[in-house]
Formats: sequence, C-alpha cells, structure tokens
Amino acid sequence: MTAHANQFALLRQRRFAPFFWTQFAGAANDNLFKFAFTVMVTYQLQVAWLPPSLAGLAIGALFILPFLLFSATAGQLTDKYDKARIIRLVKTLEIAIMALAGWGFVAANVPVLLGCVFLMGLHSTLFGPVKFAYLPQALKPHELTGGNGMVEMGTFVAILLGQVAGGLLVALPGIGHGTVAAACVAVAVIGRLTAQAVPTAPATDPGLAVNWNPVTETWRNLRLAHGNTVVFRSLLGISWMWFFGATFLSQFPSFAKEVLHGDAQVASLLLVVFSVGIGAGSLLCETLSRRQVEIGLVPLGAIGMSVFAIDLYFAARGLPPSAEMGLAAFLAQSAHWRVMADLALLSLFAGLYSVPMYALIQLRSQPTHRARIIAANNILNALFMIASAVIAGALIGAGFSIPQVFLFTGIANAVVAGYIFLLVPEYLLRFIAWVASRFVYRFRLRGEERIPTEGPAVLVCNHVSFVDAVLLMAASPRPIRFLMDHRIFRVPVLGWLFRLAKAIPIAPQKEDPAAYERAFDEAAQVLREGDLLGIFPEGGITRDGTLQPFKGGVMKILARAQEDGLAVPVVPMALTNLWGSYFSRIELRGGEPVAMVRPFRRGFWSRVGLNVGAPLPASAVAPESLRERVSDLLTQP
Repeated sequence: MTAHANQFALLRQRRFAPFFWTQFAGAANDNLFKFAFTVMVTYQLQVAWLPPSLAGLAIGALFILPFLLFSATAGQLTDKYDKARIIRLVKTLEIAIMALAGWGFVAANVPVLLGCVFLMGLHSTLFGPVKFAYLPQALKPHELTGGNGMVEMGTFVAILLGQVAGGLLVALPGIGHGTVAAACVAVAVIGRLTAQAVPTAPATDPGLAVNWNPVTETWRNLRLAHGNTVVFRSLLGISWMWFFGATFLSQFPSFAKEVLHGDAQVASLLLVVFSVGIGAGSLLCETLSRRQVEIGLVPLGAIGMSVFAIDLYFAARGLPPSAEMGLAAFLAQSAHWRVMADLALLSLFAGLYSVPMYALIQLRSQPTHRARIIAANNILNALFMIASAVIAGALIGAGFSIPQVFLFTGIANAVVAGYIFLLVPEYLLRFIAWVASRFVYRFRLRGEERIPTEGPAVLVCNHVSFVDAVLLMAASPRPIRFLMDHRIFRVPVLGWLFRLAKAIPIAPQKEDPAAYERAFDEAAQVLREGDLLGIFPEGGITRDGTLQPFKGGVMKILARAQEDGLAVPVVPMALTNLWGSYFSRIELRGGEPVAMVRPFRRGFWSRVGLNVGAPLPASAVAPESLRERVSDLLTQP
C-alpha cells in the first residue's frame, strides 16, 4: 500500500487549513449565538408572546427556514463563482449580522435577535454548498474521506464549544449580554481573517444563468440530483442520518430530566458524549477505509446506530425514580455509564455512516453541478429534520416515553437502511468486500493507485478462488462489473452476491453461442458507460494453483471498444497467497479438486495480497504478453 500522510497533516496545508478553521469558526458562532439567545429568553427575560416552552422551537425553525428557501440559489452561486470569493463574502456578511445581534443582546431586543437567527440561517445556507463543493477541488480522491472526516469532526466540536461558551457567557452576572455580543463579533472577525487565506477554487460552471425563483430552482435541483441514482439515494441516506440525530439531540433535555433524573449539567454531558462520538467516528473513517472512499462502512454504521439505539431503550427503561441529581451523583451510578456508552457508540457509528456518503456524493457528482447537488442535500436535510420534530412530537403526544421514541428510531433506522441497501446494492457489496478483506483475510495491496479513478478500463487478474471478485471490489475505489463463468452463479450465497453485483455470466461459445455473444455485448456497454470491467482471462478457477493460459476474450473486448472509439487501458493484477485457502480448490484423495471444504484449513485471518501493475494501452496487449505481466506480478513480494 502506498503511504499517505494522515488526515491531520491536512491542517498544515494551505489548501485545507484556512477552510477548516473558517467553517469551524462559523459553526461555533452559529451555536454560541443561538444557545445564548435560547438561554436568555428561557431563563432571563419574560416575553409574553414567546414563552420558554416555544423559544427553542421558534429559534430552530427560523434557523432552518432559509435552508428551504435559499439552498437552491446558494448552490447556483457556488457553481457559478469562485468558491473562495463566496466564502469571503459570506464571512463578511456574518460580521454585519453579528454586529446587529450584538446590539440586540445589549438592548435585550428579542425581535431583532429573532431576525438575526433567520439571517444566520441564511449565512449557513450560503456556506453549505461551498463547504462540501470546495473539498473535491482542493483534495485528491484518496484524501476525500479524511478531509470529510476532519470537517465533520470539526463541525461537531465547534457546535459543542459554541453551545458551552454561549451558555456560560450569557449567565455572567451583569455583563453576560455584552460579553456574548463581543464574543459573537470577535468569532465572526476571526472567521473572516481565516477566509482571506483560503486559496482560489475556480468556478465549475461560470456560464450558468442563475434562476432566482427558489421554488422552481429547488424542484430543478431535486430532479438534477435524482438523475444519478447512487448520488440521490446517498442524499436520502444522509438526510435520514440527520433525522436520526435530530431525534436524539432534541430529546436530550427531557431525557436528562425525566428519565435520568439529572439537572442541566447532565443534559450538557449527554451533548458532549454525543458530539465526541460523532467526531471519533468521523476521524475513524480514514483508518478503516485505507484512505479511499469506502462506502462499505455505511452498512457498518447503520448496524451500530440501530444496535445501540435499541440498547439505549433497555438501558434507560429500568432506571429507578430518584431526586434530581447533579453531575457527580449521576456519574457515581454504574447504570448511567451504560447509557453514556450507548450514546457514544451510536453517535460514533453515525459518524462512520455519514462521512463515506458525503465523500461518495462529492466523488460521483458531476463537477459542474456539484454545488447544486449539495444544495439539494441541504434541502432534504432540512425537510427530514422538520419531519423528525413532527414525528417525535406525535409519538410523545400519543403516549410514547422518550426511551420508546429512541427504540422506535433504532428499529426505523434498521428498516430504512435495509431498504436503501437493497435499492443501492453497491453499499452492501462494498460492506461484504470490506469484511472479507479485513476479518476473513489480512489483505495487503500494492499499487492500488494504478486503478483508474475515472474513465473505462479493463482489469485483468488471475483466477484463484471463488472470492477473487470480492477482493478486487475491496481494492477498487470504484464499482467493478465482472465478466464471470456462468457456473459460479450456481454456488449458494456467492451466486446471489454476484447477481446483486450485476456480474455478467459468460458461457463457452460451443455450449451457448447466444449467451456468449450477449456477455460481450454487455461488456461493451460497461466500457461505453465509462465504468470498470473485471475479467479472469484463464476462463476458470485454477485447479493446481498455477497460472493457466489466457484465452482470447480480452482481445474481443478491446476490439469492440476500438470500434466504439474508446481508448481503454488494461490493468494487469495478481492475487497472491490465496491458493490453498477455503475458497480455492483443493484436491481430495480419489476425487476432483473442490473448494469450500475443510474450513480454516490455513487458519483464521490468513495473509493474502493483490499486486496491481501499470496500465497498458490496448495496442500493447496480447494474451501471452498479458499473461507474462500477471506472472511477473505474482513473483513480487
């Protein structure tokens, strides 16, 4: 595997660090302002037309409203103009908003502060598409997972620090309101200074004519996102994560008071645990993904979210009634540590769930439309968060307890995730490949950067076992369509898996001429669509562990590609040390070599590898010379 600096190294680079600290300051200021305002109208002021029970709801609704109204316009502006320029304009706007809010705090003018909530929502709406459209321009594909993980971690840490600071500053006797005002303006100025250092990120569609009608443009953005099935369903997956997270975050105060019998400090502790879990999961993505966009982590995240949300119900339902506890008394009871562990782990798995989806959207979206796709994501996120509040409120109104709401959310998450993974099998396939390459085998890659990140290519590999295709899936950052012997589709479980992967069955020409020609027609279509085609030119799994002669099918595939006017490189690959494992054939006494007998015949977690050679132009390919290339790769350590 090629060594890369880890994600924290990005904080020392100008292409990432100023952007990171700009978005960090913006998220912190949003939450410092909103939380201080919420505390002020809840505990310090008596406003007849805004009772404390409605204050949090009104502030949240005003903040989300601009996402529904202006996300489509923000996406267009981000595609049309240099992103660094947009960032600077937005951060200048933030200073003006915070100056007005500062006056509102000093004068205790609630209508002005409510207006500033709306304006800060507008600020975040304008920044949202830039936040995720900037990264694919500034980072390399193998850095996207780490970069997104850093941004997600930074966002939740900033949210936490902003809320803690807002609550502490507004409570200062006599000087609280003025201190909050000064802090909001100061953080806005810091954000503007860091924004000045963000390097240029040229417009991806400078000729775009902006449609200022938010209704028609919102509908157009959703249709645009819907045009790419994997991207659109990933948008739905991310929006579901916000539904899931919003359900828990909105219930923390009531959960702490009514179920855990804790005071406001306990509610703050739950927020800290949740935020730390999200941050840890986001950072963990790069390590678990080998620094590629590994969407196999998404099912893992979904499983963990459901398991620990459901366990939270069981951990919370048996707590005995007690008087209200402070933080020390709460931590002294061992039963509460299970509750905190569930919260930490469900949020950690939510981080594993969301970061690869964000990276996938950035990687698969058309660059000229990327910001508008992300704007569509922001619209969907807002709608799902509103739906979360409505559904949670309806459940509680129907008599559900808060632990039962968590149980419902955990079960619903399992159903929704299962539905998404059946609609987009790539997530499930990558999860299976990820598990196989890390827990069934110790899988070592060499030269994986030679697998093309865009455009059509033919991947040619030796055929050692029934799971060769699964291991190649784990090595590639892109989906691979495989041309495979039709008999492998009869193998239980594996046959279902390869049908799910849309592998192309091929039969010998003498046995079934129609199926033979149909396979090459489908292979040609894969390359015309700009995708990766994987083939095993030996024509079958080796029976003795040696490399068999290559058949001429690869030449027919390349000839069809040439007829279509495609320049298709051929990437030789070699799977090493896989012979003799459970999924390869073994010769039994007095019988034919068979696979999948004598489990753990080589022990558990045995070492295997994949060596990837330099891509070859189609003109330089012949079956025998290609076989020699693969043979040379087999001899590499």
